[in-house]
Amino acid sequence: MPNTWSDQLAELDIMLPTVVPPVANYTPAVRVGNLVYTSGQLPMVDGELSVHGKVHEGAEGVVRPAEAKAAARVCALNALAAVDSLVGIDSVVRVIKVVGFVASAPGFTGQPQVINGASDVLGEIFGEAGVHARSAVGVAELPLGAPVEVELIVEVA
Repeated sequence: MPNTWSDQLAELDIMLPTVVPPVANYTPAVRVGNLVYTSGQLPMVDGELSVHGKVHEGAEGVVRPAEAKAAARVCALNALAAVDSLVGIDSVVRVIKVVGFVASAPGFTGQPQVINGASDVLGEIFGEAGVHARSAVGVAELPLGAPVEVELIVEVA
């Protein structure tokens, strides 16, 4: 059994990415008392948006839900990187809330399944401490044409 969240990440072979630099006028994370709020994180990998477009099942030229779910996982790891850079990942006590936005093509209603990509990885890493409240919201557009954006609120020691 891992002793720290860093140990758990290593055991799962998950490496937190470098903090994504802000694309506008904000900071990646802010601490208020024992809570850390992250800014919305996009599925950025090595400084580039990893996938573009709106999410829908079965239509041409859209992001498939499974691909968007994988992107939500990337967003959550980017959010954890922001937490780690501010307070250290091992100071996390629990995940309080996940807010996920899905750029949805008309008629797409599977936002909760897409945001499961974020929820699932938080559960893998934090176990019971990763169980959280959540919102999964369909939106018309997201920054840079991203299909998904995720923000976290975590309690820290």
